[in-house]
Amino acid sequence: MINVTEASYHYNQKKVLDDINFTVKKGEIIGIVGPNGSGKTTLLKLISGMLHANTGDIRIKGQSITKYEQKKLAKIIAVLPQTIEASFNYSVQETVKLGRYAHQTGLFPQWTDEDENVVKKSIQLTGLTGMEEMSLATLSGGERQRVFLSRALAQEPEILMLDEPTNHLDISYQIHLLDSLSQWSKTSDLTVIAIFHDLNLASFYCDKILLLNNGKMIAMDAPNKVLNERDLTNVYRTQLTVGEHSTVPKTLISLVPKLPTLPQENGLMSQISMDLTKEMIVIQTKQPFKTLSSSIIGDGIGWKSTFVNRHVHKNYNCNSPRQDMTSFLQSHSMNSPDCIGMMTAATLEDVATEALNVNNHSIFTVITAGTSNAVDVSRAMHREEEVVYPGTINMMIFVDGRLTEAAFVQAIMIATEAKTKALHDEHIIDPLSATIASGTSTDSIVIAASQTKELIEYAGSITQVGKAIGHTVYEATRKAIQNNKTRRSGHE
Repeated sequence: MINVTEASYHYNQKKVLDDINFTVKKGEIIGIVGPNGSGKTTLLKLISGMLHANTGDIRIKGQSITKYEQKKLAKIIAVLPQTIEASFNYSVQETVKLGRYAHQTGLFPQWTDEDENVVKKSIQLTGLTGMEEMSLATLSGGERQRVFLSRALAQEPEILMLDEPTNHLDISYQIHLLDSLSQWSKTSDLTVIAIFHDLNLASFYCDKILLLNNGKMIAMDAPNKVLNERDLTNVYRTQLTVGEHSTVPKTLISLVPKLPTLPQENGLMSQISMDLTKEMIVIQTKQPFKTLSSSIIGDGIGWKSTFVNRHVHKNYNCNSPRQDMTSFLQSHSMNSPDCIGMMTAATLEDVATEALNVNNHSIFTVITAGTSNAVDVSRAMHREEEVVYPGTINMMIFVDGRLTEAAFVQAIMIATEAKTKALHDEHIIDPLSATIASGTSTDSIVIAASQTKELIEYAGSITQVGKAIGHTVYEATRKAIQNNKTRRSGHE
């Protein structure tokens, strides 16, 4: 559809684009990204025929763009610039109708039913239905942007070129517009070339991304290949991280702000406070810790500063534990988005803690354990029925260090292995299989890291941090189980 070969362009003596080469297939969405002054808009103008390359060649559908008559090119390419000044105070409908100019023929062109239907559809697709008679002068910047996009769509182009198409649009219309462009490209073979400043939007919606810097093409490929940390850091000269979106298979770029440097605390325990009542254990950190958790509230990855282990009755039964826990936190003036929230039927007085310092890092582990609901997971498939007894092992492991995502996962593995070993050594039995239990059916865990100090790339059992996690979890789990046994035997 589009072939750009060794294209260069300069204003006077300044070279704006230098030796650009790429190909765009029919129906692709191509994003052009790069810092200000990298040549993005100039490249768009070259491809649309508004400017002519000083050297090289640009071909549209196999023919040099310089060979096209303007009206014929307008049937193929529609352009939405970054800013458009309306010379006349047209209505929305009158402005959109201008998009049909390229399809008018003869000395006395006739407005047809087809023209009317295309205009109506274009207005509908851009969410302007009901605004047809409104004057452009009365519209917001975002609304005018949608009007001019509607005009471009009314051209029924094969190629749509957009310079920052989401400029002035609020979030809902950004997503609506790009969702629609994605749908049109797949169902109508519409080829889209768009300039993006938002790298994440480019990642989410583009088939390929062209990265420019100082007029040179750094890369053009699939988003997950172009949007890498090394190239983006070099091009944009700012600190950022590249990861993966949590719900769709797309690259996600996060900017890393330079926050004020805080004084380093002397050890993990100076950053943590812990309160124990019969109703709950509350641990608070002075600054949010990065967490990976299986808890009822705050599950998954997050940043939390309040950690709650709530006691519930052994006959607790609720259709929505998450909502119940949220209400519980709110009733105690705690904001659930800042919280890790766990539940246990174990008596909180049986809690066990263990702290350990290794090298420049420290570990603090808090565990409550009830074992009536013990399960041997290797035999769980042989259970004929689900029998639930009160009992939960809740583990909170705090690490004063900066963990990678891999280290978070390894920490959970180590903690789980240590818990299972503690159950073995305490001879905790699955009452249904009569074998050594590996846990309980409702265990919960959180790994919380301060994300300060040196980077901890690995937290396996061979590392100092991994050894410390394993030791504190094992010792605290055994102690919590023993506390539970002692208290229960005292009531018998």
